[in-house]
Amino acid sequence: MKRLILAAAVAALLPGAAYAQSDADLLKADTNTKDIFYGGGYSQNRYSALDKINTRNVHELVPIFAYQLSNDKAQEEQPLLYQGVFYFADHDATMAVDARTGKQLWKNQLKYADDLPKEVCCGLISRGVALYDGVVYRNSLDDNLYAYDAKSGKQLWKQNVFDYKQGYAMTGAPTVAGGVLMTGIAGAEYGARDFIDGWDPKTGKHLWRTYTPACAPEPGGDTWGPGDACKRGGGSTWITGSYDPELDLVYWGVGNAGSWYIADRPGDNLYTSSVIAFHPKDGKIVWHYQFSPHEGMDFDGVNEMVLTTLKVEGKPTKVLLHADRNSFFYVIDRTNGHLIQAFPFAKQNWAEKIDLQTGRPVLTQVAKDYYAGKPEPLWPFFYGGKNWSPMSYDHKTGLVYINTLNYGFKAAQKKQAYHAGDFYFGADFLGPVDPPDTTGGFLKAIEPLTGKVRWSQPAFIPRYAGVLTTGGGLVITGALTGDVQIYDAVNGKPLWQFHVGSGVEGQPITYEMDGKQYIAITSGNGGVLTAVVNDPRLANIPRAGTLWVFGLYGSHPQAMEETKKSGKM
Repeated sequence: MKRLILAAAVAALLPGAAYAQSDADLLKADTNTKDIFYGGGYSQNRYSALDKINTRNVHELVPIFAYQLSNDKAQEEQPLLYQGVFYFADHDATMAVDARTGKQLWKNQLKYADDLPKEVCCGLISRGVALYDGVVYRNSLDDNLYAYDAKSGKQLWKQNVFDYKQGYAMTGAPTVAGGVLMTGIAGAEYGARDFIDGWDPKTGKHLWRTYTPACAPEPGGDTWGPGDACKRGGGSTWITGSYDPELDLVYWGVGNAGSWYIADRPGDNLYTSSVIAFHPKDGKIVWHYQFSPHEGMDFDGVNEMVLTTLKVEGKPTKVLLHADRNSFFYVIDRTNGHLIQAFPFAKQNWAEKIDLQTGRPVLTQVAKDYYAGKPEPLWPFFYGGKNWSPMSYDHKTGLVYINTLNYGFKAAQKKQAYHAGDFYFGADFLGPVDPPDTTGGFLKAIEPLTGKVRWSQPAFIPRYAGVLTTGGGLVITGALTGDVQIYDAVNGKPLWQFHVGSGVEGQPITYEMDGKQYIAITSGNGGVLTAVVNDPRLANIPRAGTLWVFGLYGSHPQAMEETKKSGKM
């Protein structure tokens, strides 16, 4: 059967491939290539078996083309590739670009109201699109869901999801699983009650809505105490979920509770700061695991859920790997939500450990004092030990590769009144506590069952891009200072870098086309970390969006032609 290629962390383009016409086609393609949707496939491993670019020849990489995105906002998207065409979106445009030449095939521009930036926390961003049965789907910052014909760019339908003026925004990539199109939403910093929606991908008909702060009499609604705190309880869902077709379960991360002032919401506050597992047909929650019960430190649990199989006590086990903003790494049995392992992967001082029997954190005195109203220096805070930037699990090395952060902040709990459309933090922010020369973050290679760090690459200004690993032994990522970077997956040795001008916050992909392997990634500063990291070396980094494509020297048509003319070929 011809393989469907939508490109992501792994891709193998076959001439003449057709759009998937059924979910069976999607599942077969995903099983064969692990490259269907956002994250490199339903499992979001962000690992490619491709090895034509490898540790021996990576120094020969050169730019193939650069496509300008015509804006100066953050570029955190992941392009999808299908039949030689890139499909992707930035915050206000959706594009189709010829992957061989960089020529724009079509572009649809969105028009936002002037007041939109006030209602969107943490950057004007789109992290990607979904591609299914010949249709491109995207979310917009003003809470609309769009469907475009992939070949022509014609808008097929549009659905309004919510009122953005109440603080809701849509920044994540949609996904399709079990024949259902699913979208998440943000808004925890505005007192929103967030949710996940299911849609008919053909017509745009709304099928179901699962609220992530549960309100009584819903299961979990009794974990919010008396009153109506759940109705403004946060629980953002702005990172795309994963899917296990054998179990028919979607795994979706849920963000922090709102506000951060915990005295207004006694109890565990389900399902905030959690992962929920549900069936795509109806959105009903089958199980959940809560990373940070009753938290008030912005421990946003939305980070990607990586699905794989590991040997646990000698038995192959379906697991979910998750590096949480709270600085702990979790290994969870994805069949039932049972915690297998948890360990810190970045600096933190809020928990002594995660109790493996109860699955709950054991708070330190620092955390207890903070929750009692005392100003405390906390690690991590705001941005977490890892923010949204997706990690990779390498099937060849058995390691996870994570861009970690290393910042602390002094803060205090503060009661705050709720006003629709206004920030609803519930904390006093008293300033950073790290010395000016603190290393801002590390690219780490970690054993997922033991927590052992095999190697680590520091960065004074932390990396904020996604991570991709390959069968060629490469770890591919980028830096806010403007470089695409590649390291040796085994020992962490720097192998190659290329300065692209603007800072790199995008999600790298690799793919094979016409028998040659390529790497693609977007550049463009402007996310929340860029705004927070006040370093003079970022002052001269332009905020210009670009899609970059790299290939080996012999893959470059102009270089090949020049070599022929020189008589060296």
